[in-house]
Amino acid sequence: MALFTAPNGNAAEKAKTQNTIIREFLSGKNGRQKLETRLPRWTKFPAESYTSRGGFRTADQWAQVQPLFVRE
Repeated sequence: MALFTAPNGNAAEKAKTQNTIIREFLSGKNGRQKLETRLPRWTKFPAESYTSRGGFRTADQWAQVQPLFVRE
């Protein structure tokens, strides 16, 4: 029994097919929803964590200093 199953029906496809699908999402072709950004959360500014449990040092540090920055 697998602990995690990817909900992607294209996981077993050839790399060429997967790359084509990625290109279609980035460009919005063939009925795919266009993705405006493809940056992972941890590379954005400010850095974001994928979970609420913490453990990503950069995001945790930003959460501590964020209240010091006041937007008017």
